[in-house]
Amino acid sequence: MFITFEGVEGSGKTSQVQVLGVALLRRGVTTTLTREPGGSPIGAPLRSILLSDQYAVCPRAELLLYAAERAEHVERVIRPALGRGEWVLCDRYGDATRAYQAWGRGIPRSEVELVHALATGGLEPDLTVLLRVPVEFALSRARHRDGLNPSGEGRFEAEDLTFHRRVAEGYEALALENPARFVVVEATGTREEVAGRVWSALEGRLVL
Repeated sequence: MFITFEGVEGSGKTSQVQVLGVALLRRGVTTTLTREPGGSPIGAPLRSILLSDQYAVCPRAELLLYAAERAEHVERVIRPALGRGEWVLCDRYGDATRAYQAWGRGIPRSEVELVHALATGGLEPDLTVLLRVPVEFALSRARHRDGLNPSGEGRFEAEDLTFHRRVAEGYEALALENPARFVVVEATGTREEVAGRVWSALEGRLVL
């Protein structure tokens, strides 16, 4: 299975990908954990450009850079892992592009979908976990995290609250559009509490 985790900045995606990966391994499921941007062989340099607050990338360039990294990611990492019979858990994928570049940046949805389809060859997740958390709380947590571990990856955290609210609205709209694929999980609480909700939400839909 190909499972993606989505949500606004600071929603806890990375932690929950790791927790689910461990849970699946304990059940004998060989699992590849990856992320976007940064999961492909060219991911590290592109991630440094896309997330660094040193660069002011225009919206369409941003869209195309994400697509270039995703094309490599799908070709070099995701499809090979699925072909080996592994499960793939990915921290962000195409719905992030839809939410951030279409809803957040205002690029026409048709353009975003065209670029995404070209990059992925039509590969969509089997399931997508949307971690729902109040935008103000999540953004505060993300900014606090960046302050404790300065990585230079604060470009999106520096966007104003209005931008992040548009992104959150995009995610909610996408979940309504794709109820068979999306699983929405309330993500306030401890890591363990949220992980329990994720497992409860997914358990009946996992082909173990």
